[in-house]
This record gives sequence, C-alpha cells and structure tokens, in this order.
Amino acid sequence: MRSLVDFSAVLLLPTAGWFVVSVHDLTPADGPVVLVGMGVTGRAVASALAARGHEVIAADDRPGEAARRGVGADAAFGEIHDSTDATLLRKLVSGAAAVVPAPGVPPRHLSYTLADAAGVPVVSELDLAAQWDSRPLAAITGTNGKTTVTVLTERMLNRSGVSAVGAGNTDIALVDAIDREISTFVVEASSFRLHRARRFAPAVAAWLNLAPDHLDWHPDLRDYAASKARIWAAQGPDDVAVVPLGDTDIEPWTSGIRSRRVTFATPQQLEAPCDVHYERGVLVAHGDSIVAAADLPRRRPHDLSNAAAATAVALEMGASAEAVATELRSFDGLPHRLAFAGRVGEVSFYDDSKATAPHATVAALRGFSDAVLIAGGRNKGLDLGELAAVAPHVHGVVAIGEAAGEVVDCFSQPACGQIELVRADSMHEAVEAAHRMAQPDRDVVLSPGCASFDWYSSYGQRGEHFSTAVAGLAERTRSHAPTGDKQ
Repeated sequence: MRSLVDFSAVLLLPTAGWFVVSVHDLTPADGPVVLVGMGVTGRAVASALAARGHEVIAADDRPGEAARRGVGADAAFGEIHDSTDATLLRKLVSGAAAVVPAPGVPPRHLSYTLADAAGVPVVSELDLAAQWDSRPLAAITGTNGKTTVTVLTERMLNRSGVSAVGAGNTDIALVDAIDREISTFVVEASSFRLHRARRFAPAVAAWLNLAPDHLDWHPDLRDYAASKARIWAAQGPDDVAVVPLGDTDIEPWTSGIRSRRVTFATPQQLEAPCDVHYERGVLVAHGDSIVAAADLPRRRPHDLSNAAAATAVALEMGASAEAVATELRSFDGLPHRLAFAGRVGEVSFYDDSKATAPHATVAALRGFSDAVLIAGGRNKGLDLGELAAVAPHVHGVVAIGEAAGEVVDCFSQPACGQIELVRADSMHEAVEAAHRMAQPDRDVVLSPGCASFDWYSSYGQRGEHFSTAVAGLAERTRSHAPTGDKQ
C-alpha cells in the first residue's frame, strides 16, 4: 500500500452527474487503485485489494488513528491544507485504474468529479466483491427495516443448515465476508453502497419501502430512489426480485426488472393476490401456512411487514419453512429498534434510536396510543413536518437536539390538536420531562426522526444513553419512595 493522503477541506465540489463506464475485471496490471475514505469499509477494501496484488493509494479527508493503522506503519502521508493542492488528488486519480469511494463519501466529493472527467471507473465495494466471488447472495434495501430483515434472513438460513453471514451495511464489509468458508451472504445494501454498483447481481434482492431520507447525501428523492433501484439492475431471469405489494412509490422503479417477482404484504393488504401475506392472522407463503402472527414476540405493523419480507427472501434462498417459523417465534427484535428500555413506576420506556428519519418515527408510533414522544437531533435535509402524522398517537412531545425548534414547530400546527410540548437540552432532562408528561401509565418512546450526530457519535450511543438515563431515573424514584413502597 503506497500512501494515505489527507485531502481535508478540498473535497466538496459538485459533480456533473454519473459517468457510466464499461464494467470489466480490475487486475493488478491495470495500475494503482485510489481509495477515498478509510472507515470500516475502506480499510476492508484496502486489505482485500492488497491481498490480491493491487497497489493501493488510500485517501481520507481527515485520517484518524484507525485509518492510519489500517494502511500500516510504513505508509507515507501528504498533508493538504488548501484548495490549490487538489492538483495532487487530480494526479493520483488520473493515473489510477479505478477509484473506490467508501459508502459514506457523497457524490459531490471531488474524487467523483475528477474520476468522471478522466474516464477512470468509480467502482463500488459491492462490484469488487461480485468480481471476486460467485457464491449466491441475497440483498435487502429500503428506507426502514433493512437491518432487521437482513438479520432475520441470515438467522433463518443458518437454522436451515445453509451457512450464511450478514454483510454490507453492517460491521462486516462484503469484501471481508467473501474470505469466509460459508455458503451464502445476506447483504444489507444502503443507497450509498448501491449508488455506483453496476455488476452487483443478487440471486434474491428485496426493496422493502421508500420514504425521504439521506437528502443531505443525495441531491433529491429521485436520486435516492434510483440508487436503491440498482439492487435489481444487474439481475437476470434466474434471479428473484422481492417487491412490496401495491407500493406506489416503488412500483415505478420495477418496470425494467428482468428477474422473477415475488411479492409480500402486510396484514392490512388482503385485496390482491400475493406470494407472502397474512391470511386470517396467519403468515402464508406460496399457499403454505408458516406461523400465526399471535405467536410472534413483535407484532406491530412494521414487525409483521419485516417478518413477511424476510420470509420471502429466506425461502427463495433455500431456507425451510420450519426454520423460518422457528426463527420468527423466537425473534425479539434488535437493539435500538423499539426495544424495551425499562420502567419507571407505571411508565414504560422504549428505545427506537435507530429511527433517524421521520418515516421511521411515523411507522413506530402507529403501534402506540397516547404516548409521549422524544424526537429531534440533526436533520438530514428532510421535511420534519411529516412527524405531524403521529399526532393522533401522542399525548406529548419532548424536542431535543439541533432540530428541536423544527420539532416544536411541527407539533404546534393547529391540525395536531392540543399536544403538550417541551424542549430539553440533554437526554437526562428529556427522560425526566417525558416521565412527568407520561404519568400515570403512558408509554415514552425515543424515536427521534433525526440523525444523532449533534449530541452523539451514533444512534447506538444515543440509545444507550437514553437507557442509562431511564435506569438512573428509576433508581432515583425508588430511593425517594416511602419506605413501605420500596421493593
């Protein structure tokens, strides 16, 4: 690996759009590969390329210690401090065989512009894995639920004796996963990862839902949807596209599908034929009963939709109906996705910190009645006015973070009715305020509808701090209770 270059403060010029190049195998003889962004995926791609004999130049806007460790102790650094030094990046890109951006590098990044202008292919991690490995894989995308469906599918396959591992938008990059001795992969495919994918062709590919998200990365909703639609673009007639029944947002993007369609539906959709659906309270797949909805630990509307989608994908990948049913009966959800966080007196708290867009918050709150919502954080360029759709389900709202004002404005509209509104300057303050509003026995739901990066490094850290604040409030409440009331 040749060098790690710091391109800070020079990489935010707009691109002119996608530059389509022919898809061909990348070989070491073609020349060096420039990586942009050295997070988890970037470091995995660097290792995978180097192991296959490629010369790698690693570039990062702000290379931290993890990035520097990822390229090795012998890597050289070139520090760039003003825009005139963009000529160095231009030189590196123009002499490269390909540019591989990390998933989080936005398309307005200068590396895209320079590569497109020079005719240098911009290659996704998914396409590299497709070049290097031909084992079958499933892929799941969607605005909400893709992590849950990915995990469910992986577990269903493993229960069936089909060795599988989840990869992609997880802790394991796909180029890392393909070095493992397993039968198949289940890829969580975000719009970032799919944006430049050209040869990535899943045997089974599911698009769960679509709502505005990541509009701080994508220029508009159409670009966001077009990126997700690439999950089906390279599929052939022997592959399977899993499609939500009657989804008018996704349907326009299915016109070019060459693969066989399999549809899934929620319990509310019984009016049309569907491959995987609910019939009289039972999940049915291709005419066979799988499991009663009443037997599932998680039965909110989005839980049932996720269960149907995972069932559709897993069965097409070779899972048995028995294993699918067993996994669904035991699956109690993932952390920070409407996870029970504790009780304070008669008030129950739920951690839905993973809800980083309004659409996710709306989906979560539909399963509650008269709850207290904690919402806000860093807006990702989305219309938080969509949160008003949960007004019939909430008694009060605690607004937090940078977007607190937008949250308050949303729920102050006359159409929302009389909703109690409070602003909080910390998570502890938000939990205490929500507890007061929720008494005597309402639920409190942290479902921010925003990213976490104003106060926290991740939605996981936000959710953990929320749970800590709930536990602290519960302990203080017990310690102040009359002696006869302590348990």
